[in-house]
Amino acid sequence: MAAVAPVPVRPPSARHALVAGSVGNFVEWYEFGVYGSFATVIAARFFTPDGGDRAEALIATYAAFAIAFFFRPLGALIFGRLADRAGRRPALVLAVALMTGATTLIGVLPAYSTAGAVAPWLLTLLRSVQGLSAGGEFGGAVSLLTETAPPGRRGRHGAWQSFTVALGLLTGAGVAVGLATLLSESDLYAWGWRIPFLLALPLGAVALWLRLRLPETAGPSKRADLPDRADVAGRADTARAVVLGVGRIMGWSAAGYTFLVVLPSYLQATLGTTFQQALAATFVANLGFAAVILPAGTLSDRVGRRTVMLTGSILVVLTAVPLLHLLRDPGTSVAAKAALLAAAGAMIGLLAGPGPALLAEMFPTRVRSTGLGLAYALSNAVFSGCAGLIVTTLVRHTGNPDIPALYAAGACALAVPALLTLRPDDHLRPLR
Repeated sequence: MAAVAPVPVRPPSARHALVAGSVGNFVEWYEFGVYGSFATVIAARFFTPDGGDRAEALIATYAAFAIAFFFRPLGALIFGRLADRAGRRPALVLAVALMTGATTLIGVLPAYSTAGAVAPWLLTLLRSVQGLSAGGEFGGAVSLLTETAPPGRRGRHGAWQSFTVALGLLTGAGVAVGLATLLSESDLYAWGWRIPFLLALPLGAVALWLRLRLPETAGPSKRADLPDRADVAGRADTARAVVLGVGRIMGWSAAGYTFLVVLPSYLQATLGTTFQQALAATFVANLGFAAVILPAGTLSDRVGRRTVMLTGSILVVLTAVPLLHLLRDPGTSVAAKAALLAAAGAMIGLLAGPGPALLAEMFPTRVRSTGLGLAYALSNAVFSGCAGLIVTTLVRHTGNPDIPALYAAGACALAVPALLTLRPDDHLRPLR
């Protein structure tokens, strides 16, 4: 059977593609930042019956957080196939619409005191929908950003995906800090926590409008029928690339969530900091993260993805435990702690800047959205989504306050061999 030729399409401008491709990531990670910042509040509202154990409730909250991540690989497959077969725009439009709807509904959910045992199940259901849409968001967005990048700038354009992640986390943490400052603790727990989730509706509407106006980069197409052996070989190559991709970014996933999302609840539960202090710490860490992402992506266009990401991974391995010790030390000044938190975020920025382009360069166009989306989703499901659950559980049962640092450093150490398989000139090769 003859192949069906792709429909000619008009590529969008690089700037339009950059804005439309990045805005959905902002909405997605704004919500994840809000959920991480309000984990202790959500635990109290949805997982703590009268007299319930607060530590168990926090673990249950992170379990719901992890479940959403395990829906990401399914979302990557569903939305990735749509993006690779029908084009990037339909997948990106559907992903941001689902994310916006689910996030807004969390803002109106009845709490445990009103709905009883059904409340945490409803929250988990909506988190699962968010996981599906988030799983499809990354593959389509990164494909769009890298495919429309000017020559020699894939790293910088791909880094905008990570940069809008940082902006989303910062905005989520900033809104949480503002509400914690303006509202009393009773009002925050009673109704104030709902405001950040409801704000997702206007943010998502803007993202949807931008994406509906986005021209396509890859028109609807259908692969030619291939001989069985060639088809099996192609799928095997894609599967191997997905596994290798997971290995290359596992340090980014684990360390990023440990220091940028899990940190506030860890500081509250382990070090006895106030809610406002914990949120401020996360905000500073995310500032360091955001400041380094675009420079790291640009640098990777010059010296290669391998050099930049190896540097970030090795820095985490060497400094994670000492950094946490200094944060716990009562003798460390507030200014020094702020600098340490910013440095922790900056190390993650070295991984997140080149990461999207690295993944895009591993897959051919016909499976790029599916392949890179699945690699990212699997890595996040295992090493990010479980970070809060693993860290909180291990700290509680072992009493070892170094667990978060050991978790981040261990994942980065395991990523080093996979990163060493990168060729020094991969960033100079054209996309397949």
